[in-house]
Amino acid sequence: MYKDVKGKWTADLGNGNYKNPILFADYSDPDVIRVGDDFFMVSSSFTYFPGMPVLHSKDLVNWKFISHAVEKMPFECFDKPQHGKGIWAPSIRYHDKKFWVFFGDPDRGIFMANTEDPFGKWNDVVCVKEALGWIDPCPLWDDDGNAYLVHAFAKSRCGFKSWLAVNKMSPDGNKLLDDGVMVFDGRINHPTIEGPKFYKKDGFYYILAPAGGVRTGWQMAARSKNVYGPYEHKIIMHQGDSPINGPHQGGLVDLDNGESWFIHFQDLNAYGRIAHLQPAKWVDGWPLIGVDSNNDFVGEPVLEHKKPSVNCESEICTPATSDDFSKNELGLQWQWQAHENKKYYELGNDELKLFAVPVTDENGNEGFVSDAANLLSQLIQAPNFEAVTKVKLNLPEDGDTAGLTITGGNYYCIRVENCGGKFVIKQTNYEHRYPEHKEKVTGTKEIDSVSEIYLKVVMEYNAQTDFYYSFDGVKYEKLGERVEYIVSRKSWVGGRIGLFCMNNKGKDSKGFAAFEYIDIK
Repeated sequence: MYKDVKGKWTADLGNGNYKNPILFADYSDPDVIRVGDDFFMVSSSFTYFPGMPVLHSKDLVNWKFISHAVEKMPFECFDKPQHGKGIWAPSIRYHDKKFWVFFGDPDRGIFMANTEDPFGKWNDVVCVKEALGWIDPCPLWDDDGNAYLVHAFAKSRCGFKSWLAVNKMSPDGNKLLDDGVMVFDGRINHPTIEGPKFYKKDGFYYILAPAGGVRTGWQMAARSKNVYGPYEHKIIMHQGDSPINGPHQGGLVDLDNGESWFIHFQDLNAYGRIAHLQPAKWVDGWPLIGVDSNNDFVGEPVLEHKKPSVNCESEICTPATSDDFSKNELGLQWQWQAHENKKYYELGNDELKLFAVPVTDENGNEGFVSDAANLLSQLIQAPNFEAVTKVKLNLPEDGDTAGLTITGGNYYCIRVENCGGKFVIKQTNYEHRYPEHKEKVTGTKEIDSVSEIYLKVVMEYNAQTDFYYSFDGVKYEKLGERVEYIVSRKSWVGGRIGLFCMNNKGKDSKGFAAFEYIDIK
C-alpha cells in the first residue's frame, strides 16, 4: 500500500482530513498529552542519545521536534552502544506546572525527568525505583493529593510477564513508597500485557494497555472504582477487517469540545513502529478507539479521517530530515548510538567532522559499525526515499573507514576504507543472525586515493535498498547487491539513516570524515 508513495510522508491532506500513519517513522510505544491548545508526544529511544525526542503539535497531525527529555543516563555503560537496552516505553504527564516523563530501563529500574519548559532543557533523570524487569511506567496524581504508578514486567529480565502492578508514589515523583500491588493478570485473556497508561475519569480509574504482542495484538481497557482494583476489562481496539496489524500501545487525549483521540503504533518491520492517530469516543463508560466498522463492538483503525477540531490553525509540517550542518549545534532529528562525546566530532565551516574513533567489538576484534558510539543517525521518515551525502575524507591509518548506512542493530552501508594503505569503496552488510559474527561484503571498488566522494542510499518499499557512489555528484555507480533491510529484534528499532567514521582495527588515528550535507528526498 506504500510502494508508489512519492515525496515526503505528509499526513495532513490539506482538505480537512488526515491519513494514517501520521508519522511514517519509528516512534515506538508513543504517549501523548494535551496542555491547553498544545500536544506533546514522546516515544522509546533505547540506546540512542540524546534520548526520548519530544514532539509538539497543535492538531495531533502535524508534528515537530522540540527537545530531548533525556540527555544521558547516569551509567557509564551507555558510553558505548547498548542495543535493545536503555529507554523503554515512556509516559508523559503535566502536573504541578511541570512536564514529567517516566520510563523503564529493564536492567536498572524506573526513571523520571521533568521540566517547566518542554521546548528547553529537561532536568537530569532521577531513579524512582531500582528494580530488574520493571518496565513501561505511567504516573497518576489523584484528586486527593496521593500519587500512584502503574507498570509492567519484562520476562527477559525478571522471569515473568503479563502482569500489571500499581505502586504508591511520593507526590514529588521521586520515589515509590511501597512494594506495589498486582492489579491485573493478563495471562489468560490478555497475554503479554504491557505499556499501561493510567487515567481517571468520572470516578473510575482506567488502565489502557496493549496485549497480544506488537505485531498481532490489540488494545485493552480496564476500569475500577478503586485504584488497586478489582478491574473489569474489555478489548477496545483490534485489527478486525483493517490492514493495520497489532494496533495498540499509545496515549489517549480528550479535547475541550468532547472529542477524544488515541495515538498508537503499528509494527511495520524495517520501518519500525510507525505512529497512527485514531478517533475515540466514550460508550457506556468505556473508550472505543477507531471505528466499529463490522459491528463487533470493538473499534478498528482508520486509514483516513477528519482532523481533530482544535482551537487554532496548524501549518502543514513534518519532522526535520535533511541537514547542511551550517548551525553550531546538531538538529534535533539526530541521535548518537551511545552517549554524546564532544571529542568525537566538530561542527564548523558548514560541515560535520566525525573523527576516526577506535572501535572494536566486545571481544577486542575488528569493530563493526554497530559498535561505533559516534555513529550519528536519524529515523527514516518515509516508505520510499534517497539520502545523499557529500564527504571529504582523511583516512591515514589502516582500518580508518567512513560512510553512509541504514542501521539499527543490523546495518547495511557503503563506506570508504583504508585497507593496508589501499583505498577501497565497500558495500557491507551485518545481521546478528550471520554465522561467525562477521560482515558480508557484497561489492568492492579499489581506488588510488580519494579526497571527497558522494555516497547515496535508495530505499524502496518494502525496504529494498541500493547503494551508490559518485566522484562528481552527477554520475553515480551502483555498488554491491540490492538488500532488504532486516530488523534486529535484539535492538527493538526500525531502520535509521546514519553517518559514521571510525578505525575498525581499534587504532588511534588522526583520520576524519567531513560531511558537508545530507539531502534526504
